[in-house]
This record gives sequence, C-alpha cells and structure tokens, in this order.
Amino acid sequence: MSPDTTTVDFHFDVLCPYAYQTAKWIRDVRAQNGLEINWKFFSLEEVNRVEGKKHPWERDWSYGWSIMRIGAILRRNSMDDLDRWYERSGRALHEEGQRVHDPDVARHLLVELGLDPDVVDQSIADETTHDEIKADHARVMDAGGYGVPTLFFGDHALFGPVLIDPPSGEAALRLWNAVTAWTEFPHLYELQQPKRKRDEQAISATFKPYLEARDWISINRGTEVGFTEDGFKAMGPAADRYNRNQSSEGDSQ
Repeated sequence: MSPDTTTVDFHFDVLCPYAYQTAKWIRDVRAQNGLEINWKFFSLEEVNRVEGKKHPWERDWSYGWSIMRIGAILRRNSMDDLDRWYERSGRALHEEGQRVHDPDVARHLLVELGLDPDVVDQSIADETTHDEIKADHARVMDAGGYGVPTLFFGDHALFGPVLIDPPSGEAALRLWNAVTAWTEFPHLYELQQPKRKRDEQAISATFKPYLEARDWISINRGTEVGFTEDGFKAMGPAADRYNRNQSSEGDSQ
C-alpha cells in the first residue's frame, strides 16, 4: 500500500545548496495543493566527519549544526517560524552570499523576520537542542540515508529530487506527481541522470553565492569536491585536507 503523500517530512541542512533548491520547489507545490511540510534536520557536518575529529555538538560553534539549533528553538514554537527562517537563511546564503553561519548575521536575519534575535543565545544555552537535531539526523541514517534533501512519506524515505532551477506552477506539480509515484514501487531504488560538463558548469554558476560565502569544504562521500567554472573537480580524500577547516559540509551529489 502506498504511503500518504498529503504530508511530507523534509530533512535539510541550511548549508546544503541542493536542499535549498528542492525546498523552493516543494514550497511551490504546497502553495498549489495544500501539502503539509514538516521540516526536519540533518547534519552534513556529522555525516562527513573525519574520524578523530570532534562531533559538531562538541564544538562551541559549528557552522551548520549551531544554526540548526536556532531552528530547533523556533520549531518548538511554530513550524511556520522554522519554515520562514529556513527560507530566509537559505536565500541569504545561497542567493545573496551572506555568511549565515556567523552568529551576528544569524541574529540580523531573525530581526528581519520579526523574531527575537536572542534565540541565537537561547539555542546555544539549551543543550536539549542537540538532542532534537541528533534525533532527526538518526532517522535519516537509520533509513539508510546519507544526505539531503531527504523526504519521508510515513516510513518511506526518498533522497531528492536533486535539482537546480526548480520548476514552478504546473511543472512543479508534474515533478511532485513523479516523485510521489515512486512510493508505489518499494523496490525501485535509483534513477539518475548523469551530469554532463555543461550540467556541472550550470550547477557551479548557481552555487556561486554559496561558494563565496562558505568557510568549509564540500565533501561527496569522503572525497573533497571543488566547484569551478569548468565543472566539478575531485580534490582527493577529505581527510587529507580536513585540518584547514573547522568543519565540513557535504554536497551529496
């Protein structure tokens, strides 16, 4: 029996440029069909952590993990507050090139939304915010997941859709119908369009604001990935270069 597709749990990391693009699409779907979106967390810093390095929750301030703690506080009050905060923080990073992982920038964005900037300090002082992110993260890992965006329809998890230039209007609904149709086939595991050089170039161009704002490296399943005007470039094992940064982020595609 197919799961209910009127509600979706959307796991994201604010730092992930792919999840941001997918979130833009799914909000358009919601505006058209009344979809209920429950926003959940996933840590690319944790899943790409190099053995022997600190977990993100062991650091005083860790880029993606710490700003998701802000989101955890907001979610306790209102899923709508979390939604608005993720949209604004994501847009600030991935379109405007703002360093949203800077606490002062995080406070400013809260003020823009009419929210209390003290939420930043509240989230850091409240150790239970770690527990909420860990629980959301573990759910994806326990389902065999490894990155974001990850969608849950009940217990049925799907990774993706991974895209840039997200469709809107009728096209957004057509993609939604294709995604939800996948849930009818429990043993359909993968369908992927290979990325050509021009696709890599388009992705790099779309990600330019994010690439200029980040203070971390991008990791794809243990390998550091560089984004250039000519496309993607494998930089070697992440462990070889990890020490130059406080933390890492993983672009799972």
